[in-house]
Amino acid sequence: MDYDRIITHGDFDGVVSGAICSFVLGVDTFIFAGPGAITRAEVSIGPRDVVCDLPYPLECGLWFDHHPGNREALALRGIDPAGIPGRLDGTKPSAARVVFEYYSERGTDLPARFAETVAETDTIDSFDYRTIDEWLRETPGKLVDMSLKAQFPGPRERTKFLDSLVRLVRDGSLADVLTDATVAGNVARYRDEERRMIEFLRKSIAFLDEDASHELIVLDFTAHSRPPRVLKNLAYLIEPDALAALTVSPLFRGDRKTTDISISMSLSMNMTDKPHGKDIGEIMRTLDIGDGHVGAAAGMIRCASKDEMLRKKKKALADIWKLWKAAK
Repeated sequence: MDYDRIITHGDFDGVVSGAICSFVLGVDTFIFAGPGAITRAEVSIGPRDVVCDLPYPLECGLWFDHHPGNREALALRGIDPAGIPGRLDGTKPSAARVVFEYYSERGTDLPARFAETVAETDTIDSFDYRTIDEWLRETPGKLVDMSLKAQFPGPRERTKFLDSLVRLVRDGSLADVLTDATVAGNVARYRDEERRMIEFLRKSIAFLDEDASHELIVLDFTAHSRPPRVLKNLAYLIEPDALAALTVSPLFRGDRKTTDISISMSLSMNMTDKPHGKDIGEIMRTLDIGDGHVGAAAGMIRCASKDEMLRKKKKALADIWKLWKAAK
């Protein structure tokens, strides 16, 4: 069957997944979306579309994903993932890995460079670092990921860059991608932004009252009138002994701040390769606010007023802490 478009997540995993699908299928039209846009059916998707690293839409031609929560969502809809063309495998560290193995098993002659690219995607998407030094090491994949994290003038410019990046990853190695002037410029810009983020985080880090040993970094940005540009994982440079970091942020509709909030959380490198029983994705699913992986996840809480937001935020943080401590 011929396909018209690839609809993929606008992050590094989504870019690599889309690039492999583009190489195999010869599709050259890309749409970038977040999980919420798919679940709210804001993107028109049909049987000639390929969907990567996103929830299953109402229909599509091929679907590739690795989020366990999306399997649960299918079960609630009475849909058997085995009957969907493509593959859902919640045991894989990235959607790119799912795509790569799917086509490799079918005898597709994939360029050797894709194996290296997918290996880096596994590490980046699952935040599978064992030390801060390992995380800070600037591998080709880490640098390309930095280019995506740079601030863009607006959504149109970001989409244009994503579109170009998928083609670059499709056609060359990550080292080749870094020779592109726009990619290199974005990496340099991100480095400058990162220094400012770290200084901002020094003033923002807090811990729950119950957290006497400072296990869980809390970054609460709900009082800000504008969404701050920060990456929560940078907080580990300031609190290297912490075991996880959690961010609470207001959601914006365009330029308007709403009373809805997002919560994202990730494990620190201190938890890698250690028996701990913590599953951040499962915490989000248990609270029915979102989804993710063992090491990183995010969710959203809708609130009708500021007072309701404050109440729900307080309860969510308390519930997360209880689930965090209960996991052994």
